[in-house]
Amino acid sequence: MNSVETWHAETLGNSAVAALNRNGFSAQYYPTRQQVSAIMEQWLVKGASVGFGGSMTVRDLGIQERAAEAGCEILDHNAPGLEPDARKTILRRQLTCDLFISSSNAITLDGEIVNVDGTGNRVAALTFGPKKTVVIAGINKIVRNLDEAYARIETFASPMNNKRLDRANPCVKTGICMDCKLETRICRIYSVLRMRPSMSDFSVIIVGESLGY
Repeated sequence: MNSVETWHAETLGNSAVAALNRNGFSAQYYPTRQQVSAIMEQWLVKGASVGFGGSMTVRDLGIQERAAEAGCEILDHNAPGLEPDARKTILRRQLTCDLFISSSNAITLDGEIVNVDGTGNRVAALTFGPKKTVVIAGINKIVRNLDEAYARIETFASPMNNKRLDRANPCVKTGICMDCKLETRICRIYSVLRMRPSMSDFSVIIVGESLGY
């Protein structure tokens, strides 16, 4: 990043952090992904059950590998070779795990966390259940308001994730959401966390880099 890009990332990132803290979340800004990887180690305790919300951001940061090295029990419903019943068991266990780690589709400058799911496991775990919840988002996820959050989801996050998951949905051809009615649709459950869920220990980490979709 050059100095102007660094300034912009820090300005937006710290504005989002301030709004998130006002809304009851425990939010912090870190300029680089290396700092985030180090911060996460405080929660990666040997024997802890750690659920992952299918996030490319978290995968890019190598947090799952760090959790395995620390001796955590990994609850990854996207692990290769899982049978459908085993996958459902992991999805349910994520709802009551010691630590749930995810990203978000968008975070507004009003301090709202916006997500769209297909199965609903991620938004369910972000709402209630895990002992500790951590959301990590790159500076590319920050938007002004809910309208921009949904626009970001429709023009970027959803088409990219459909392509990544090899779903035969219209957005893979058009590059934007078509509000399809197909069984393969992954945009089914819309969630806005306006404030920290009242019974949760919820941290948000904003990274001054572009991460994930």
